[in-house]
Amino acid sequence: MQFWKKLKHEQLKHRIQQALLENVNFSKDASLGYPASKLDGKVFYDDAPFLKDAPTLQTYVANPNNIGCHTFGTSETAFSGTQEIEREVLNVLATDVFKLQEKDFDGYIAPGGTEANIQAIWVFRNFFMNEYQAKLDQIAILASEDTHYSIPKASNLLQIDWLSIPVGFETRAIDKKALEDIIVKAKENGKKYFIAVSNMGTTMFGSVDNPDDYTSVLEKHNLTYKLHIDGAYGGFVYPFSNKKSVINFSNPKISSITIDAHKMLQAPYGTGIFICRKGLIQNVLTKEAEYVEGMDLTLCGSRSGANAVAVWMILFTYGPYGWFEKISILQMRTQFLCSELDKLNISYFRESNMNIVTIHAENIPHDIAEKYDLVPQQHNENNKWYKIVLMDHVEIEHLTTFIDELKASING
Repeated sequence: MQFWKKLKHEQLKHRIQQALLENVNFSKDASLGYPASKLDGKVFYDDAPFLKDAPTLQTYVANPNNIGCHTFGTSETAFSGTQEIEREVLNVLATDVFKLQEKDFDGYIAPGGTEANIQAIWVFRNFFMNEYQAKLDQIAILASEDTHYSIPKASNLLQIDWLSIPVGFETRAIDKKALEDIIVKAKENGKKYFIAVSNMGTTMFGSVDNPDDYTSVLEKHNLTYKLHIDGAYGGFVYPFSNKKSVINFSNPKISSITIDAHKMLQAPYGTGIFICRKGLIQNVLTKEAEYVEGMDLTLCGSRSGANAVAVWMILFTYGPYGWFEKISILQMRTQFLCSELDKLNISYFRESNMNIVTIHAENIPHDIAEKYDLVPQQHNENNKWYKIVLMDHVEIEHLTTFIDELKASING
């Protein structure tokens, strides 16, 4: 690990306080030009004694704006401290976790995985338009039917077609024959440029696509493409539970990755992460943002620097070995649940390196699903699956109680 290490509380606190000193201080500085300030002092008490031991809360009160992309060009000098914290987070994830060389990437902490996925597709759409003079109707998105709804949302916003790829009902694996048939038909209909979205942990099933399924067919038909990995859910699980994983930037065909810190990392909501290889993000430069120092390469524009601090605090509190231990515990709990379901002959899907178990709906009485807040695949009478996510708060005791009630319902 080049960047990621475990720090003591005093080290964590000192680093964030140092970063805040490098930012503009709206309480003391005569900063006349910014349409911003610290949080309203009549509501948010910036002199509360507990804040000195709570670096993330200090940052929320200070209210830094991490507008822009801090891996490319210049950025707003008023918030240089929290911008550097964001770069430290990106260094850990891009280099230590996803195997890129230092300074070979661009990215930012977005308000969520939905934006990060849309950002990727926006970058690649514009890349094809800028480099190949592609027209909108010549570009298509390839993604499985299990993919996150941010992909059809991106299709709608960016006005390019989404070609949905079927998956096996039990395996949730991409139907490779259907994939090739769809690509061949799309090519015949004038599609020349493809954005393939491969899932590292789908929202409903935790299933992990094989990126080679996409690239092998696209290359077979001599088509131009970019490959994006949607690891919004699995990005903080799969690389740690599957040490042999090559779904990272060591695969030269992967151009970008999305991760969510507000899922498995338990950061506050609003902490999606977008990372791409150098040479791509400038395709979404908004030239009209002339008043922003360094201009803007992000979809959202203004965003809280406190979210970067929250992610930094979690990463450096655990360190890589502490995080591996946490994921290992969740894997053991997941295996416990699967073993108990096996004893009851209840059918389910589980990707072996993930912590989601998705159960055939006919095995779960409605009252039990409601009591334990199980999430259905569809909120109607056609629902076929319920999922259980083994998050940090889900203890073995919760699982045994659930299994006992399920067993009682079976035995009638």
